[in-house]
Parts: sequence; C-alpha cells; structure tokens
Amino acid sequence: MKAKRTRASRSIRKALRTKPGTIRPAASMPVVNRHAAGIDVGSIEHYVCVPEDAIAEGESNVRSFGAFTGDLDKLVEWLQSCGVKTAAMESTGVFWIPLAQKLDAAHIEIILVNARHLRYVPGRKTDIKDCQWLQQLHSYGLLNGSFRPAQDICCLRSLMRHRENLTQSCGRQVQHMQQALGQMNVHLHHAVSDLNGETGLRILDAIWKGERDPKKLVELGDVECTKRTPEKMEAARLRASLAEVFFANSIPPAK
Repeated sequence: MKAKRTRASRSIRKALRTKPGTIRPAASMPVVNRHAAGIDVGSIEHYVCVPEDAIAEGESNVRSFGAFTGDLDKLVEWLQSCGVKTAAMESTGVFWIPLAQKLDAAHIEIILVNARHLRYVPGRKTDIKDCQWLQQLHSYGLLNGSFRPAQDICCLRSLMRHRENLTQSCGRQVQHMQQALGQMNVHLHHAVSDLNGETGLRILDAIWKGERDPKKLVELGDVECTKRTPEKMEAARLRASLAEVFFANSIPPAK
C-alpha cells in the first residue's frame, strides 16, 4: 500500500511539472457556453483558462493571477477583454469568496462547483491544468453549480453566523468562570442562580474590587432574587486557596 501511494505521488508530481497541453474538443459534444472560463482557485494564485478563440494567435489561454485585491481586479479585466460571460470555479475553502464577489460586480455568471462531483467526471487527461478541465466541462454544460444566495441573503447569513459565534463564545467564557470559581471553592452559584445575569455580574465585580462584606454583596442583588441571603453569601465567598483568590482579585473587572 505504501509503495502504491509513493508511485501515485510521483506520477502527480510528474504531471505538475509538465507544461499544460492543448485540449482536444470532443467532436460529438456540442458547445453550450462558448464564452466560458475555468478558474482554479488557490490561496496564493488563481489559474484562469479562457477559450482559445478569445485570445490573439500565439498567446496562451492560461494565465495566473495573485490572490490580492489588485490581482483580482486584473483577473476580472482580462476576462472582460476576452469576452467571458460565465466562469466555473471550485468551492475551495473561503478563497473563492473575494473572487466571486469581484465577478458578481462585473456581471459575470459564476458556477460554483463541488470538487467531489468534479472528481467523478471521466475523460480527463493528465497533461492539462485544473482550470483547463473546468473550462472544457463548463463549455459543454457538464457542470452543476452549487446554490448561492443573493448578496443581501449572504450579508444576513454572515451576521447571523457572527451572532451565533459570539453566543457560543460567551457560553464558553461563563463555563471557564464557573470552573475558576469552583477551583477557588467560591460557590457563588448557590447564592445566585445565574452568574451571567445582572446580579451575578455585579457581585463578581464587587468581589474583584475587594468587597467581602456579605451584607453589602446581598444589597447588590435584584429584588426578585430570592436565593440571596447574608448566610448564603457568607458561605459562598469563603475560599480554600489564598493564592487562587489573589489571582482572581488580580483580574481587572469586566466593563
């Protein structure tokens, strides 16, 4: 098995070192998208292939562009100069998103292809680049694009995902805080039901500022908080390790 993987990796490296060959058009398949391009998206460079009849004689129909914003603008300008109306690309990580936004602004149709589906299409040669294979399949209409919502929906989706990430982060921080209080044997959760509520945060801020009087800590609670009593607060604030309490008191209060 190891020898097979070694031979496969050698063949892949050999194919990458070879120059991109020309694509022989299929005689039995009609061309559906004559102004189609194929883009191989990467983290550093994007390889773009346009139809051979869209460029001058003697020029290569495959070019590489960087991933910076200025390079993306040059990529879009070259596609427009070649008369490209639609472009196919693989959904590689998040690297395709800035390029897709640039193509949308230039009114170039985008076909976002799943790399797993592209792998099962037969007939590919080993001496052509991915962008050439994408351009050939897209010109024959053999690629199915993934669903892409409208730009307004994308903005709303990003906002909702960001909100969900913040909520999950807040939950993890509350768990860390409860674990730290448990290690210091400060059972504040017995006196306050919700450490993340207004009462719990006010009491924690007061403890971090040096307040130790249980009666004053009880006065910081809300009137609807029935679990807070001076006795429970006195028991909750007792600690086992002075070093851990010193560490906790050194943390600046939350603003």
